[in-house]
Amino acid sequence: MHPLYRRPDDLIEVRLGDFDPHFDGTTIYGRVERGKLAPYHTRREIDRERALDGRGLELAWLDDPVGRYFLQVQGSGILLLEDGSKMRVGFAGANGKPYASIGRLLADDGALGEEHPTAPAIQAYLRAHPERRDDVLERNERYVFFRETADGPIGSLGVKLTAGRSIAVDPSLYPLGALAWVETQAPIVDAAGRATGRRPLHRLAIAQDTGAAIRGPGRVDVFFGTGAAAGLEAGSMSERGELYLLRPRSCPATLP
Repeated sequence: MHPLYRRPDDLIEVRLGDFDPHFDGTTIYGRVERGKLAPYHTRREIDRERALDGRGLELAWLDDPVGRYFLQVQGSGILLLEDGSKMRVGFAGANGKPYASIGRLLADDGALGEEHPTAPAIQAYLRAHPERRDDVLERNERYVFFRETADGPIGSLGVKLTAGRSIAVDPSLYPLGALAWVETQAPIVDAAGRATGRRPLHRLAIAQDTGAAIRGPGRVDVFFGTGAAAGLEAGSMSERGELYLLRPRSCPATLP
């Protein structure tokens, strides 16, 4: 079994702009060690070396380390418990490490063959190759902590996300709450997670969330909703498209 951890009480958030205006907007995370701020534990230190053991931080225990990893990438989800009940969990913090794509790693070393590095393909490979699983997962040092939530999923704006209408953006480039027009394609996926075609995805959306993997201009993540079908669609989504931010005509042109 594999623990899903609550946010540790020794995880410290430091907003550097509070100390020097030149670093306004920059936040780092760490822990105090021998009176000094040190980087927080990496994925390897937490999962393999058990750095958080014995502290009562376990929110739940999962039977699948691959599923737990992708829950961390998504930042929220619903757990099906042994008694048949469900627990909704949401993002409570992270260790401050940058996100690294294990899909890109597997594609570059040829592990996926001709397959595109979609979430279903990555999950299938890791489950079929448990001897590589931990080493691959640890290449992404970023580690996410969770809390139980009554509703959700809740985005960075603090509001519930809407399937097909909420998008995650890089907030350093695009303001949260902005209305956007998205023109792209969405995958048509079968029960095995294989993309069998594409359908148009042209619609209004609202920037309501962020993500460590969503960085740079023209990059968005569409929220497909909850459930198995939505998960397969979202995991297979990797398309080029066009993004337009909309503003009132009287609003000053301050967007990048």
